[in-house]
Amino acid sequence: MFARRLMALIAAISTLLPLTSALGQSAPAAVDANYPSRALKIVVPLAAGGPTDILARIVAQPLSERVGQPVIIDNRPGAGGNIGAELVAKSSADGYTLFMGTSGPLSINSSLYEKLSYDPLRDFVPIILVASAPFVVAINPSIPAKSFKDLIALARQKPGKLNYGSVPGSASHLATELFKNMAGVDILHIPYKGAAPATNDLISGEIELSFASTPGVLPHIKAGRLRALAVTSPKRLAQLPDVPTIAESGLTGYEASVWYGLVAPANTPREIVMRLNRESTQIIQERGTRERMMSSDFDPVGSTPEQFGKFIQSETIKWGGIVKSKGIRAE
Repeated sequence: MFARRLMALIAAISTLLPLTSALGQSAPAAVDANYPSRALKIVVPLAAGGPTDILARIVAQPLSERVGQPVIIDNRPGAGGNIGAELVAKSSADGYTLFMGTSGPLSINSSLYEKLSYDPLRDFVPIILVASAPFVVAINPSIPAKSFKDLIALARQKPGKLNYGSVPGSASHLATELFKNMAGVDILHIPYKGAAPATNDLISGEIELSFASTPGVLPHIKAGRLRALAVTSPKRLAQLPDVPTIAESGLTGYEASVWYGLVAPANTPREIVMRLNRESTQIIQERGTRERMMSSDFDPVGSTPEQFGKFIQSETIKWGGIVKSKGIRAE
């Protein structure tokens, strides 16, 4: 389970990585004794209707009920999530502006972009790791591979001949490059401006392979338009119980997921951070919320602020290594 991996990572890096000011080392802002006394805002760095927006809305409704104030979703898409991240980083550290961050703006983009107008580790204080969504290794049914091991064998027989599609610098792109490194295969990258066009071309046969997010491809897999060979999570998905993990299929230690978590501007008072963490933890543990998350193909997680902060650090190191070794840059 993703949560077990989180705990293992925390133990592994706790003696290696100091906590940054993102975990509250710098002077906090004054505490609002009546917090919250007005509406809260969750900034979503992607367009309405996408997975991040859906997850934010799943959380926002019960959070509003628990704190007794409206929780507004503010979609600020663009620049790989950096526009929304910058907005929150420069907001008042009073607990009223939160960020539903993803692995992109919180861990990958610091290596992917030459310059960022915010620092993911210094400009935010972690609140909670909300959920994750693994990738499905999906192929067009015309490809003669019935298993993930077959795919590796085929790629080794035809170096540079197979291709895959993804948005340059996306978590899907980096997950595929991690697979290529670990499997020792050469597969051609076809860049796309969005995941939906890549999925459409995968279905039509224009491209052959994709490490695709579960919300985007599960309906096509179930309809037989795509074939699932493996999942990138450490455990099989309930929605695809017959599809093995990549680790089961021979690449021991492989794991990659898109993850989603709430953060606030650095210097947000500790009391507010802990209040939001407690409320969010209860929300994630509620049966109805978990069912809504899982029905939208998210894996509910949960964490303390400190656990989430160390996890962000570990993910920054992991994906930064892939970005630098492959010379990947944002387009």
